[in-house]
Amino acid sequence: MPLPPTFPELASLDLFLSVVRLGSVSRAAAAHQVSQPSASSRITNLERQLGITLLERSTTGSRPTPEGSVVAGWAEGVLQAAEQLATGVDALRSEATGLLRIAASFTVAEYLLPPWLENFLRNRPEDSVALDVANSATVLERLDAGTIDLGFIESPLPTPRMNSQVVAIDELVTVVSPQHPWARRAAIPLEALATTPLILREKGSGTREALEAELEQHGYEPPASVLELGSTSAVRVAVINGNSPTVVSRLAVAGDIDAGSLVPIEVPGLMIQRQLRATWPKRGALPPLARALLKQLPDL
Repeated sequence: MPLPPTFPELASLDLFLSVVRLGSVSRAAAAHQVSQPSASSRITNLERQLGITLLERSTTGSRPTPEGSVVAGWAEGVLQAAEQLATGVDALRSEATGLLRIAASFTVAEYLLPPWLENFLRNRPEDSVALDVANSATVLERLDAGTIDLGFIESPLPTPRMNSQVVAIDELVTVVSPQHPWARRAAIPLEALATTPLILREKGSGTREALEAELEQHGYEPPASVLELGSTSAVRVAVINGNSPTVVSRLAVAGDIDAGSLVPIEVPGLMIQRQLRATWPKRGALPPLARALLKQLPDL
């Protein structure tokens, strides 16, 4: 049946739900990056459209009226359906254009995906891949938002809303420059590593999360950072040219170790192996191009 001409805008419903969750129009306005007068006007227009008072306003905030609570429950369903529609349309658009949208964490994007994608596209002249590089947390956020079709992460954290396929096993190794005092030692104790400031990836990086989780299992606090950097390549260069250790993917530093520009350090008791995973939302169907790529990748 056709919608009535007074059917509310989705943006107004979304704003109203934010008021219900946050308890005030001003906080909802800040969350939606609009002014408070604009937010108040939109809520008032929504009430006028529906012919219902949705909020009880006071000096301490706003809360839904009994009718407003009912409308909020319905609005959540409407907005969820709208999100599914947008995600589905994006997927159809990607299929129609032969475009596969991928985001991958740095280790996977730099050291594994290039040959995989080259092989995948070799006999697909009409298809293309758009690859963005981000840390594991950002990849998961983009999958949730529906702006990519497939993600690759190195984080050990659980992903209950996602399906996943293990595509590689990686090991983290402690390395220093040849000039570092540890380079002349057969091994260092785990306590020394745990209490030494390190060159680290930024928060949200799968490499950092894996190291922090391993140290926590041994009873240590997260390591202090002397320098935080946004890519594995930047970490490598900083360690080669500096005087601080790091713990990094062996994939990323294998060439440097062979060349002698980085020295691997034995740390008894520290063994970090992690699964590198392809991941995608459980909701909705996986686009054909994404399914085709997954069939070509290792399934460990």
